[in-house]
Amino acid sequence: MGRFVLPPSTLITALFLALNMFSLVHAQQSGITRHYTFNIMLQNVTRLCHTKTMVTVNGRFPGPKIITREGDRVLIKVVNHISNNISIHWHGVRQLRSGWADGPAYVTQCPIQTGQSYVYNFTVVGQTGTLWWHAHISWLRSTVYGPIVVLPKLGVPYPFKKPYKEVPIIFGEWFNGDTEAVIRQALQTGGGPNVSDAYTINGFPGPLYNCSTRDTYKLKVKPGEIYMLRIINAALNDELFFSIANHTVKVVEADAVYVKPFDTDVILIAPGQTTNVLLETHSSYSNATFLMEARPYATGLGTFDNTTTAAILEYDHHPNSRYHIKQLPLLRPELPSLNDTAYATSFVSKFRSLNKPQVPVHVDNRFFFTIGLGTIPCPKNHTCQGPNGTKFAASVNNVSFALPTTALLQAHFFGKSDRVYASDFPINPLHWFNYTGTPPNNT
Repeated sequence: MGRFVLPPSTLITALFLALNMFSLVHAQQSGITRHYTFNIMLQNVTRLCHTKTMVTVNGRFPGPKIITREGDRVLIKVVNHISNNISIHWHGVRQLRSGWADGPAYVTQCPIQTGQSYVYNFTVVGQTGTLWWHAHISWLRSTVYGPIVVLPKLGVPYPFKKPYKEVPIIFGEWFNGDTEAVIRQALQTGGGPNVSDAYTINGFPGPLYNCSTRDTYKLKVKPGEIYMLRIINAALNDELFFSIANHTVKVVEADAVYVKPFDTDVILIAPGQTTNVLLETHSSYSNATFLMEARPYATGLGTFDNTTTAAILEYDHHPNSRYHIKQLPLLRPELPSLNDTAYATSFVSKFRSLNKPQVPVHVDNRFFFTIGLGTIPCPKNHTCQGPNGTKFAASVNNVSFALPTTALLQAHFFGKSDRVYASDFPINPLHWFNYTGTPPNNT
């Protein structure tokens, strides 16, 4: 029997196709590389009848969404077109062997100067859910922030029914003035910073504020569907209660970690935290429009913005419906009181891991850190606005952080940590007292 020999061109084509198939399978297993470009630029934005020029990414507020899958490599080129130095932190991303891409200015990198650029390069490992990014120098994070959506690997389903649609819900704050001036004044005087003029949902204060009816985010939904709300608290310092009138949500994830699902009418979310919830809409077209509201939970003695932001949940009515949206009643949710610690404690106690992680049972070293807000004396020839003419100072074990002028990670890498940071940080408090009781008067 004679042999059949493929022509050289056919062999090359077959080999090329085989290599492509291998590359495709390998890419699906190990992830792909995703590229983004962030242009840091000024943009005029109007809210509450106040127009101001503020720092944004690509002219958007909030900023653009990063979409990736678990196992993907992400490259983000950040180009600085403004006069401020800047850096971007990828909040919650586990920087495994890529600590230089974490983003805190003067901690893992020197900030990006005017006219310069930097490429952040990291791989998302062992995480699925919602995270977020924000500026990490001064208070630029008040306007420079956006969502990170980490989808499961290809072929890996959610541990719950696939939602009909996924929607980011991002809480933030709006200041009529310049936030850089706000924090600069607070640092100079040692007093608490002036509070924001409004909270926002997806960049809009909502209809409960003056001159803000048009600045309202609307989420249109269809009846009988499941929506996944990817909730992010990008507010600067405040924990927030959130609820949707006449609706219950199911919490399924927190900080890119699946949790055992539980139902709730109100969620509590801390600043910097993310939570995914499933919203199952009513089975028929509702004869009402529903407000989604958020307001702070606060137990401290300092001042805070005690206003309420709102967005609208609106059912997409059938074209033949006899109801007109403007004629429908507007329903508001019931939120806990501003200092409802009982509800806050009950809510956070419901979180349980979906899996049972293996943890060490033997403890080699114990560290005791106390985190608090104290005071320091006012410098000579200064006027301070803290208690009794002092300056507020946050501390860990009574040691405050002084922002260096050299990035800590680079100083360590090059063996030049002298005069940059100390290595004798106390593993126990320097002064012992009742840390959860009445603070001692030692100012």
